[in-house]
Amino acid sequence: YTHINIKLGAKMNRLSIFILLLFTLTVLPFTLSARDKIPAIDKLSKNADVILTGKVTKKLSAWNANKTRIYTKATLKVDDLLKGPNNGSTIDVVYPGGEIGEVGELYTHMPRFTEEEEVLVFLKKDHKKNEFKVLNGEDGKFTVIRDDKTKQKVTSSNVRIEALKKQIKEAINTQK
Repeated sequence: YTHINIKLGAKMNRLSIFILLLFTLTVLPFTLSARDKIPAIDKLSKNADVILTGKVTKKLSAWNANKTRIYTKATLKVDDLLKGPNNGSTIDVVYPGGEIGEVGELYTHMPRFTEEEEVLVFLKKDHKKNEFKVLNGEDGKFTVIRDDKTKQKVTSSNVRIEALKKQIKEAINTQK
């Protein structure tokens, strides 16, 4: 929330008008829209095969066939399917990294899930392996929390989920 208090006097000079105009054209649009509109959402919405909100119900890490990498499968209970086929009430998402015993692998810029975590995710189907992955790494996953003050669901960066859903639906509708 941004509050701007400007006192306009009768003797406002050209420099003051220029500074006000410059501020209005450069800073204000970003300040007003940053809370509810994320530019990457449009691109993510168009490129995703599945977009949903849901809750992580299970997480299981396992080695690959050669025991050289750890992958984790997170099972999400679907709350709201925004895009993609309705193939059931859960969906599995596979991502690199995880922990097995005392061995752990961590990949930067890759999403990680925790049990009981609420999320909004953009998924891409890997047709070779017949599994879903988060589109664009950590940029394709948003943790959803409830704002204590407003009681609304927001992302961890305080963007309202309902505003994101609206932006996603608009992006999907423009691609049709």
